[in-house]
Amino acid sequence: TLNPEKSRYFLLNKPKNHITTMDDPKGRKTVMQIMSNACKERVYPVGRLDRNTTGVLLFTNDGDLAKKLTHPRYKAKKIYHVTTDQPVDPNHLEDLVNGVKLEDGIAKADKADFVKNTDSRREVGVEMHSGKYRVVRRMFEALGYKVAKLDRVSFAGLTKKNLSRGHYRELTRDEVNFLRMSK
Repeated sequence: TLNPEKSRYFLLNKPKNHITTMDDPKGRKTVMQIMSNACKERVYPVGRLDRNTTGVLLFTNDGDLAKKLTHPRYKAKKIYHVTTDQPVDPNHLEDLVNGVKLEDGIAKADKADFVKNTDSRREVGVEMHSGKYRVVRRMFEALGYKVAKLDRVSFAGLTKKNLSRGHYRELTRDEVNFLRMSK
């Protein structure tokens, strides 16, 4: 008889300098090292964050849900807090939404605005559903900015609120149900 593995769901607040891979032949730190003692089941990251990007990263062994959350058709919303090397021109916020030409086509943000409660024009909130490789960094670079910090603050409605950098927590039943019911 086959005993199906229990479905598990975790949220990690990914620290900088960890790569999103199962293991690294170069010996760099991986997110899997952080998650190694989370549960006896083998969980996998849903999507990717590059080595220097911090923030919300979901892990599960539920392949159907992972596929749903990463497929562009379902438009899983991702919100990023971007800090640039110089003040951002307000017209460039419109460019982010209208589309920025990249080497692999046009990339568009769903929303872009300056981060509230700060006077800095170097901090921008960007909402995306696209999952192209390093798309947020590449969009800002195409507009002439260097991204000093990139933090994903939300993924598919889940946030890192009350979750310290480098720590993880298991999702609640309500959160899992919310993910399953979304679009």
